[in-house]
Formats: sequence, structure tokens, C-alpha cells
Amino acid sequence: MEWFIGIVLLVLVLASIKVIDQYERGVMLTLGKYTGTKQPGLRIIVPVIQRIIKVDVRSTPIDVPKQEIITKDNVTAAVDAVVYIRAVNAEKAVLETTNYVLATSQFAQAALRDVTGNVDLDDLLSKREEISQQIKKIVDSQTDQWGVDVETVRIQNIELPQELKRAMAKQAEAERDRRATIINAEGEKVAAQNLADAAATFSRTPGALNLRTLATLERISTEPSQKTMMLFPVELIDALRGTTNVIAADGKDIKK
Repeated sequence: MEWFIGIVLLVLVLASIKVIDQYERGVMLTLGKYTGTKQPGLRIIVPVIQRIIKVDVRSTPIDVPKQEIITKDNVTAAVDAVVYIRAVNAEKAVLETTNYVLATSQFAQAALRDVTGNVDLDDLLSKREEISQQIKKIVDSQTDQWGVDVETVRIQNIELPQELKRAMAKQAEAERDRRATIINAEGEKVAAQNLADAAATFSRTPGALNLRTLATLERISTEPSQKTMMLFPVELIDALRGTTNVIAADGKDIKK
């Protein structure tokens, strides 16, 4: 009999000792009534009469499952997100909802569908941060009464139909081609202007064209070629041109 009483006492002693970790808070209920929140450490309770419900107060990520949505411009897409929450009021997290993590997840799903369904596809793709902040504001206003703070909301993946992906790829390719054409045209314009400036400089500088010709010949001479080039001074060509004109004029006078 004594050993039985000893076992019962040992069980009661062990049941009365509770250890609350540093990242937890203990919500104490006495005869089912809230009687305080215990901080981390070793705590003694009265078995059967009292009990402690531990609440994790660390930042907790919640994966919001993929949601099928229809955007404002009638495009079907699948969107998922992640929500980071923290229990800042342990007693509310226990007394106001049966499971604050599940409740927050369900409400975040509804908010995700509502917000993304009221924007165009272009805004959904380009304004993720702004849309995430809208979702955070909506969810945070609801979870505040549960003692839960929504730290951040991030939209992760946006899946589009394959037909739309192909159309967007073609549009992007056409845009790249257009930019390339514009860049090439601008380059040709600059090159033409530079050639015009060079020609004007050659025309204003005596002998510049001859030097350019000699430089070209020097470059050509280093390359094997089957062609033979005959070079004449410009002055000789001008003299021959003048002589030809004189002979032609004399011939006309003789015929007359």
C-alpha cells in the first residue's frame, strides 16, 4: 500500500512541474478560467485544478496554398504566397481562436483571392510588393483580435496558362527586335555623320586625301592579292584632263 501511495505522489509531483522554454509563453487556466500568463522558466501548478497551454511566440511562416484566381482583365492564373506571423498576445491566441495558425492561413487565402482578383494581369506581375502590402493590411486587421501580428506577406509564384506565356514571349521578342532596329539605325546615322565630317575635313585640307590614299595602299600591300594597281599623281591626272579639254576645243575650231 505504501509503495502505491508513493507512486501516486511521485506522479502528482511530476505533473505539477512545468518547464516553459525561452521562446514560449504559458497561458494558465485554473478550473477552466484564465488566471495569468507565465514567463519562461520552471513553473509549479496544482495538478487537475490547473493547466498550462504553451504558445510559441517565434516568427512562424505559413505557406498559403496555390489559389486559382481570375484577374480584373479576365485572365486565369494560379498564385501562392507565404505569410510570416508572430503571437504577440499569448492569452488572446489561446482564448480567441482554437488554432490561430490555421485561422490565419484560411483568412490569408481569402485575402489573396480578393486582392489579386481586383487587379489587372500587368499589375499583378509588376506590382507584387504593393499587392503583398494590401494583403498584409487586410490579414493583419483580422488577426489583431487573435493576438497575432502579421510581419510580412510575400507573393511567391504566379502561374499563367501556356497560351498566354507563348503570347507574352512573342511580344517580348518583338520588343527586342524593335529596340535592336532602332539601335542599328542610330548607329548608321552616327556613322554617316562621321563620314560626312571626315569628307568635309579632307576637302578643306590640301594633301589629306593623298595621305589617306597612301595609308590605304600600305594596308593593301601587306595582303596577298592577284590584282595590279596603277597609281598616278592627282596633279598628272588634272594636267591630262586639261590637255584633253584643250585638244577637244582645238578640234572643234578646225571643223568650223
